[in-house]
Amino acid sequence: MAAQGRKLLVHCKVWVEDETGELIFGAGRLRILEAVERSGSIVGAAKELGMSYSAVWGKIHATEQRLGRPILEKKIGGPKGGGSALTPFAKHLLEQFRTLEGRTQRAAEEIFEEVFRKALEPGPWE
Repeated sequence: MAAQGRKLLVHCKVWVEDETGELIFGAGRLRILEAVERSGSIVGAAKELGMSYSAVWGKIHATEQRLGRPILEKKIGGPKGGGSALTPFAKHLLEQFRTLEGRTQRAAEEIFEEVFRKALEPGPWE
């Protein structure tokens, strides 16, 4: 679809919250957990994302509290230092959230083409 020679696209943002409006999971949490998985630590994830350790840890902790399940396995210090790894549940959660995002985006694109394209066609309102 084009408007004045430009292709129009629709984008949507998906997140999951509880009945009180508390964020459970969204794109930000996804990015944090992906960064922890890549770096092997909360510190590494914070550096990669340009966030403070406490901000990253706070979001992880809040998510764990709201889900009632751990999403990180933490290794404390030692000669080689500590680190963190995603729990099997967290890996499953990431996979399912990516699926949710992809399916939601595809549905939004279909609806956009069906509904909004017609709004740009010439009509009696002109």
